[in-house]
Amino acid sequence: MTAYDVIVLAGGAAKRLGGADKPGLRVGGRALLDRVLSACADAAVTVVVGGRRATARPVVWTREVPEGAGPLAALGAGLRLTTAERVLVLSADLPFLGRGTVDALLTAAGEPGREGALCTDPDGRDQPLVAAYRAEPLRRELALIATEHGSLAGLPLRLLTAELDLARIDAGPDASFDCDTWDDIAAARARIREHGAVLDEWITSVKNELGIDLDVDTALLLDLARDAAHGVARPAAPLTTFLVGYAAARASAGAGPDEAAAAVAEAARKATDLALRWEAEVEASGGEAAGAGGSGSGTADGTAGGAGRDAGREGTGTP
Repeated sequence: MTAYDVIVLAGGAAKRLGGADKPGLRVGGRALLDRVLSACADAAVTVVVGGRRATARPVVWTREVPEGAGPLAALGAGLRLTTAERVLVLSADLPFLGRGTVDALLTAAGEPGREGALCTDPDGRDQPLVAAYRAEPLRRELALIATEHGSLAGLPLRLLTAELDLARIDAGPDASFDCDTWDDIAAARARIREHGAVLDEWITSVKNELGIDLDVDTALLLDLARDAAHGVARPAAPLTTFLVGYAAARASAGAGPDEAAAAVAEAARKATDLALRWEAEVEASGGEAAGAGGSGSGTADGTAGGAGRDAGREGTGTP
């Protein structure tokens, strides 16, 4: 993928949220701004237009002049700090923006003759803050608009998008879902806890919290946890997966993400094989015990047969 820069607009007044710090609101345990930043982590330069705050990865900060002058002025302020041929432009309140949408936008923006690409929502409305633009026509149009109106302050984004040849990307209902109201925040928090999404959301949140850049084979680890719980004991599942992670970390020290992922897979394979051998051994021992009990020769735990065990209980007064 050709290098690109990204501008994230994070300086709105959030009036429908009562003036709350919208980029800092948490969905799935992560700030909205951090969720957006994770979708474009490979950008060459990341510019955030808004008030400074702690973020999950380093960014360049700037503000529109004057502050609160609107999205077009914020875009102009951010664009001055970018150099790449293509610029991804995002709002800071997109909880479900994913890498797939980012790639689709950048690819479409690079098509011959196009000056950019933007997402459309399920109702067909353009989303100019979920978009990728070619830098040269973007700078040109912003300069023309500023000249015509005297500045970019207070102007709507449609003045820009109407003048550009843009591809439209239907990225589905989630990619362009933004959080403008408390109902939107509640809906986003509920959606990530739905059965089909909660596990991926949790794994992604944990990786971001721990600073881990690793593709986790979730199915592989779940299979290991199941085999350890079923074939050994229930507490063996979390302890085994922890040991697998520790072993993989030692085996891949100093290596890249691909080698680390391979180390996890290999450690998980070994642990799974062990759990299956353990289970087979237990099952075999159970069969032997049943046969031994039937013949009266003994039990799997080394005690005497049924009569001897009963006699022992009688000797201690056990009914």
